[in-house]
Amino acid sequence: MRACISSLLLAAVAGSQLISAAPIAAVSGGVGLVGRDDGIVVDYVPASVDWNKVDWSQVNWSAVNWDAVNWQSVFSSRDTIPSSSETTYSSTQDQLGSAAVISAPAANSTPELSNAPESSAAPEPKPVVPEPSPVVPEPSPVVPEPSPVVPEPSPVAPEPSSSSEKPSPVASEAQPPAPTTTSKPEYTSSSPPPKPEPSTSAAPDPQPPANSGGSLWGLTYSPYNIDGSCPDLATVSSQLKKVAQVTGNIRLYSTDCSQLRLAVQAVKNNNLGLTIHPGIWISDGASRMQSDLDEFVSVVKQYGSDIINGLSVGNEDLSKGTSESTLIGYINQVRSRLQAEGLGHIPIYATEQDAHFTSSLANVCDLVQVNIYSIFDSIFTSIDASVKSVIQRADNIRNNVAGGKPVRFGETGWSAAGNTGPSPLSLANQIAYAQKFKCAAASAGYEYFYFEAKNSQWKQGAAASEQNFGIFSADFVPKFDFGLLNYC
Repeated sequence: MRACISSLLLAAVAGSQLISAAPIAAVSGGVGLVGRDDGIVVDYVPASVDWNKVDWSQVNWSAVNWDAVNWQSVFSSRDTIPSSSETTYSSTQDQLGSAAVISAPAANSTPELSNAPESSAAPEPKPVVPEPSPVVPEPSPVVPEPSPVVPEPSPVAPEPSSSSEKPSPVASEAQPPAPTTTSKPEYTSSSPPPKPEPSTSAAPDPQPPANSGGSLWGLTYSPYNIDGSCPDLATVSSQLKKVAQVTGNIRLYSTDCSQLRLAVQAVKNNNLGLTIHPGIWISDGASRMQSDLDEFVSVVKQYGSDIINGLSVGNEDLSKGTSESTLIGYINQVRSRLQAEGLGHIPIYATEQDAHFTSSLANVCDLVQVNIYSIFDSIFTSIDASVKSVIQRADNIRNNVAGGKPVRFGETGWSAAGNTGPSPLSLANQIAYAQKFKCAAASAGYEYFYFEAKNSQWKQGAAASEQNFGIFSADFVPKFDFGLLNYC
């Protein structure tokens, strides 16, 4: 923009075209001019210049050699005119004064370019440049565009730039909102609250595979209504939408009440991203086992197996009196059926308490799924110790029973009410156990299904402890802030 003022000034004070001229020294309109071989250059512009007399419309912008402007002298505040001996000039490639030179005006003349050669780069201006008169009239609305670029006149000279475009103003970035804190429940003296922040003293814990999202790796899910009746698709869909915000995996125990079919429909219809781990119920004998197996095959053939990951044959049936040989027979029967149906890729396994799981049973399973609780232990010291206990028992299965096959928790959890012995049952301890177990399982590399999604008031006549393991109430309202499960 300094170039604009310099050249405009030359045109204004002389009222002439811009051409080459003989060397002279003169003062015109208060502008200091110094003669040189290739013309007259502007040496300085004193503060007395009358900007109101500048005829901006007469400026021939295309004749200005912007690269040759002597920016260091344009806005000089000197009051005297230097003689030609005060300034030493080198070659035309040096930092020049204005390449535009002044001669007498000519009517209807066509402006020409100066003979001064172009410089490769504009010289660096002084960091502080005195401003001319603060009142500078705006140029005529119609100004011929120079070639190739036209900077706008301004009383304050910006840094030289290779572009004629004005830089866009930089909007100040909005400050991010202050982080919010989540209120934490009160804890009993026997169970300290979970730490709100992860430890920075050690490397991050290894995570178990196949967790598609949420706070927990998996949840067990029994969809029965509070009165024990079968739910409809709308109910299952509503509940699984909430479950999908907490976990990426659900475990079902049976196919009765069309629960597997409804769960698959709900997941697919709503793009919930849940993986389903079904089960077939064998506690009521071979007939019930066969019925559940038929329904499983029917659902998978209709909807595909893309969201089906495994099939559990029974749940804790050895502790209910089923012999190991009978259980193994059921597993082999299910495997043969799935292979015959082209579904042999689906893993098959038993789910038993860790105390009943043997190497013989593990041999016929694709993975070892164990239910482990410390809530029934005869001694309680702390939630931390209870979590450590279940991890140690799983380690024992992994090291001594599984034979190198994956070990997964089929169930573990803590009830929020009732009585199972010395372990204090409360919502606070339920939260503490869930949070601490989740972190310990991740550290040890275990997949797990936390027991359970909702309170099971449908188990009419069962103990309060059995009915209150859910992280949701029986009508599917969250019992606590699940964000508490995100800390280790």
